[in-house]
Amino acid sequence: MSTELLVIFTVVEIVALVVVLALFVILITRRLRSIANALGQVSGGVIRAIQGDVCLIGAGAAILNRKLNAIAGALPAIAEKAESLPSRQTQARGAAIRRR
Repeated sequence: MSTELLVIFTVVEIVALVVVLALFVILITRRLRSIANALGQVSGGVIRAIQGDVCLIGAGAAILNRKLNAIAGALPAIAEKAESLPSRQTQARGAAIRRR
């Protein structure tokens, strides 16, 4: 084979390789765009669901905060009463000593 023929075949082979690579890049791009569209639709639905849930929580947050503040205000008094009561172990020991 002549050198000219080998150069022509090499050029044709390089062009064919570039065409095949370009075709695969185009196919991959189309596939990635379809995946991006599907993910956009899914994420849009998820965002709408979260927004709906947040609206429901927002309406009850003030009520919950009032009730929790009332409970928090009552806890010191409850703790004092609990500390002033004799423990069950102390009562059990006293009853055991009395039985003897």
